[in-house]
Amino acid sequence: MSEEQIKYLKEKAREIRKLTLKMIGQLGVGHVGGSLSIADLLSVLYFAVMNIDPAKPGLENRDRFILSKGHGGPALYATLALKGYFAVDELETLNRGNTSLPSHCDMKLTTGIDMTAGSLGQGLSAAVGMAIAAQLDSLPCNIYTVIGDGESQEGQIWEAAMLAANRRLDHLIAFVDYNQMQIDGYTQDVNGLEPLDQKWRAFGWSVQLIDGHDLEQILAAIKKAQTEKSKPSMIILKTIKGKGAYFAEGKLASHNMPVSEGQWKKAIERLDSVEEEGE
Repeated sequence: MSEEQIKYLKEKAREIRKLTLKMIGQLGVGHVGGSLSIADLLSVLYFAVMNIDPAKPGLENRDRFILSKGHGGPALYATLALKGYFAVDELETLNRGNTSLPSHCDMKLTTGIDMTAGSLGQGLSAAVGMAIAAQLDSLPCNIYTVIGDGESQEGQIWEAAMLAANRRLDHLIAFVDYNQMQIDGYTQDVNGLEPLDQKWRAFGWSVQLIDGHDLEQILAAIKKAQTEKSKPSMIILKTIKGKGAYFAEGKLASHNMPVSEGQWKKAIERLDSVEEEGE
């Protein structure tokens, strides 16, 4: 990856974080932690990897993205707006009356959303179904999905994992947002997942474990996964919940928290100052 591309993707990730903070802050409450932790991944997928066209959102052979951990919706909305699926001003309607941007993603309401989310554990099954459909129709597309680590405690995740390996869905690339926190506490205390990489390998997946905030690692891992033959790929992202917001970073309370005007504006100022310093 060139220095210019790295700079470009860092800027997109920063813009995703800023817009996410602004829309949640203007509402006064929201899923800050799990939205900000996937901003870097969304930057790479939407601005460097995925075969998509905002002018043709229903293109049959487009790549698909399923946000199984639907509470990360604000970050995905910010990404879609930046990509041109709808106006950035629309972000101000987040979770308000008659909005097309509900708290959790809804494919019937929002242009660019490939699958409705909210009931944890179901997104991976939907992604597997889309991958099987693409396989049957010989469509040259990849299916991408993000699941949460708390969500990974759901049995349906592992049923879908078995089927994906059995069907040899090598065009299915999944990610775990492994920030090790969930609504009820630390994942290790609620229902530990370790060794998570070995579990996925045992289910027949190709597995990579990387820094989920390192853009070069993310892109390299995706490119490697795209060359995988006969196996679905799992990329485990070691992330920090609330990454980029001083008042939420690494805090359990950030799952769904109140945000004051002072907090979100100060957080954006800090993101801007990092940019000026030439991160």
